[in-house]
Amino acid sequence: MKLHVATSEDMEALGQRLGALARAGDIFVLTGELGAGKTTFTRGVGEALRVDTPVSSPTFVVARDHASLDPAKPPLVHIDAYRVGSAAEFDELDIDASRSVVVAEWAAPYADVWCLGWVELVFERPTGEGDDFVSDQPRTIRITGHGDCGDLMRRIADSEAGDDVSGD
Repeated sequence: MKLHVATSEDMEALGQRLGALARAGDIFVLTGELGAGKTTFTRGVGEALRVDTPVSSPTFVVARDHASLDPAKPPLVHIDAYRVGSAAEFDELDIDASRSVVVAEWAAPYADVWCLGWVELVFERPTGEGDDFVSDQPRTIRITGHGDCGDLMRRIADSEAGDDVSGD
């Protein structure tokens, strides 16, 4: 599935939509260049889950747990694996995905080591530099299920039906 996201506000709204349908045990692995919108998306997921602390890039702490203010919603675990050096080091984070919604940036190389199924979102953004580069340009998000991701891909497809989506 491929989505076209016009602005950073739309990216956050996408996170809100997918966060609203997420359940404990759902894992989103985010892949993309710096500035592609991964943390903005995660901020939207956090808003949907009504987390108790602001979502920001966890670059220096690797993983942050965000409890939900709503007892009916699962907590959010936000991982930034950019500085993780190996699958063993990633496994040492001891993430309990079964009771949380997990959003893991830069974690694709380690996903099959610590979980049986996940949904990967690959963020693509225009490249440029200097005055010609506008940071709030449209993004393309490719969404793919891996392993046993349960019915998460179906929930995503149902939620995004009719939006700017293509099936490739």
